[in-house]
Amino acid sequence: MKISEMTLPGVLCVEPQVFGDARGFFLETYRASLFADWGIPAFVQDNHSRSRRGVLRGLHYQLHQPQGKLVRVTSGRVFDVAVDVRRGSPHFGRWVGMELNDESLCQMYIPPGFAHGFVVLSEVADFVYKCTDYYHPQSEYGIAWNDPAIGIEWPLSAVTEISLSAKDRHNPCLHEQAHLPDL
Repeated sequence: MKISEMTLPGVLCVEPQVFGDARGFFLETYRASLFADWGIPAFVQDNHSRSRRGVLRGLHYQLHQPQGKLVRVTSGRVFDVAVDVRRGSPHFGRWVGMELNDESLCQMYIPPGFAHGFVVLSEVADFVYKCTDYYHPQSEYGIAWNDPAIGIEWPLSAVTEISLSAKDRHNPCLHEQAHLPDL
């Protein structure tokens, strides 16, 4: 496994070593000692979502019990995004994104204090992730996926229509957030 920091400090790209032959493939997706070397705490919860093309989930973060997330796609393709929402951070409001898919099998680690979201680029995508803390719905907040101040460049050429949850349709912009984590 090769781990490298992306353009935002703390956000990591995790590239697996894939061993494949005519029968299929094998790869390691998690090794506690390697992740600990990068300062990533232990994971306590695994989640799995399945979504269709154009579904956009996010941008979400938790103020209390903030979650670090190790995200990957086991089937399909998504564009995954992390946004630094920590007050006082020199990178506040900046984003980084990458395509996650079932071919490269790369993963992305999003540390606590970052909002997270993704859009599905394939017909269907299975998205799985490990979390460093438990989901705490009372402290979940959202930011508008299309906030012009953040300026995420979503690759929407493969998407004919964006599908948002009722909750995500009403997420305010970053500058309207009353509750943000401190650095």
